[in-house]
Amino acid sequence: MTDYLIAKSIHIIFVVSYFAGLFYMVRLFIYHTEALEKDDPERSILHKQFSFMEERLWNIITVPALVLMTLSGLYMLYDDGEWTLIKQGWFHVKLLFIAFLFVYHYYSWRIMKRLQAGRASLTSVQLRMLNEIATIILFVVVFAVILKGLFITYWYFSLIAFVVMGALIMLVVKLVNKGKN
Repeated sequence: MTDYLIAKSIHIIFVVSYFAGLFYMVRLFIYHTEALEKDDPERSILHKQFSFMEERLWNIITVPALVLMTLSGLYMLYDDGEWTLIKQGWFHVKLLFIAFLFVYHYYSWRIMKRLQAGRASLTSVQLRMLNEIATIILFVVVFAVILKGLFITYWYFSLIAFVVMGALIMLVVKLVNKGKN
């Protein structure tokens, strides 16, 4: 049981670290995209600086946190010798949204590589909205883990709540950034 609790503590620490890295990474993408719209020499100076910051954040914080979060999560599954977690509905929801998170991670890496090449494929407002996808994933996973059986029993309320929450977040982002690209 002690090993499991240590792994759980490590898992929580690196979930926090990973999401901090993701949230800040997309903020850097927003600033980088806006910098690419400026004239030289400001554009080239900012492009070089944001590329450097993104690379460092990705390789020193975000990816290592993802690896340690994943390894500690897998250890907790392994340590649960009877595989009780994998048989529970709330855990299936968690795994589904972790899969979405891995897709989001890969997509973020692709955006970083495009920006480093000097190509902005999304506007700063689109990136602000993209940043909220990670927020929604985090909400769903945390609620699934904390509420467990209730989350599945009342799945329709959960689904409606997260759809409404996502729509409200996107609406607020759009309203706050009205008039921007």
